[in-house]
Amino acid sequence: MKILVCISNVPDTTTKITFTNDNTEFNTSGVQYIVNPYDEIALSRAIELTEGGKGTVTVINVGEAANDPTIRKALAIGADDAIRINAAPRDAYFVAKQIAEYAKDKDFNIILTGRESIDYNGNQVAAMVGEFLDIPSVSIIKKLAIDGDTATIEREIEGGKEVLTVSGKFIASCAEGVAEPKIPNMRGIMSARTKPLTVVDAVAVEEVTKVTKYETPAPRGTVKLIPADQTESLISLLHSEAKVI
Repeated sequence: MKILVCISNVPDTTTKITFTNDNTEFNTSGVQYIVNPYDEIALSRAIELTEGGKGTVTVINVGEAANDPTIRKALAIGADDAIRINAAPRDAYFVAKQIAEYAKDKDFNIILTGRESIDYNGNQVAAMVGEFLDIPSVSIIKKLAIDGDTATIEREIEGGKEVLTVSGKFIASCAEGVAEPKIPNMRGIMSARTKPLTVVDAVAVEEVTKVTKYETPAPRGTVKLIPADQTESLISLLHSEAKVI
């Protein structure tokens, strides 16, 4: 079994977000990058599925050389090898196209991603890759089990759970519950230095989106507390000040 896991290089969750060039570019100065947490879940499940010689795990990232430390961490966690598509990611369409072009003739049985990246929260790449490769795509899965050529997948839906079976190749985006993220041990960290990291040239992709401006959320306003026994005062303020009723 060959599994391809797509990983993103994202700012650490404690990063203070600022923008440059008239708010059209993300300011990368001083930013600490990590493997996207949802992608770590996907990677951990892929490693579990291939333990004991049952298969191999390849990680793929679309990015420039600055992403290599993040990719090496994925190798330290347990991936067998890595691919970096040498290009700055423009948008989800660009990233998905690069992944699909690489994977189309590599005979991967399963492709896994995180449900979304924590920087843009788009939840688009997995579905686009599935469309480009003409394989089934299942979004935001909570459980994944493999029996021979058949995968049993569980998703949460409104009011319950949905259980699907998929035969043959497929791609799925993983959410919490699929696996517990693994922490690289010293052996993994040392072996990551020698595992293959292959750099591949990007293919030409049409530009379909363009960032015109980034904006940060408005600062939080002051909070007015109303005693629980002053219901009429609360209703009056919701009507006259908040204007929500």
